[in-house]
Amino acid sequence: MAEILVTTTEGIPGQEFEIIGEVFGLTTQSKNVVRNIGASLKNIVGGEIKDYTQMMIEARDVAIDRLRQNAQDMGADAVVMMRFDSGSISADMQSVAAYGTAVKFK
Repeated sequence: MAEILVTTTEGIPGQEFEIIGEVFGLTTQSKNVVRNIGASLKNIVGGEIKDYTQMMIEARDVAIDRLRQNAQDMGADAVVMMRFDSGSISADMQSVAAYGTAVKFK
């Protein structure tokens, strides 16, 4: 699956391709209650909440992996114009979507 090229650009230098369609990778992540308590305490004094930063990194990686799998299932060689979107579902849950256009090299 790692052989599926993912790029944020519209084109790939030196490659001609045909568009297959839209692809997505979605995930929702949450931290456990102990880490949520720690994050709440950190919120009082301010600063980066490293557990939540790590959660978002993990969510991003899962979303990209699922995007690649979706592209591979469609027979794509690459994904162009990849973007992320994220949002809160509740105080301790984050959703991350990776999306783009699956393409097949000519």
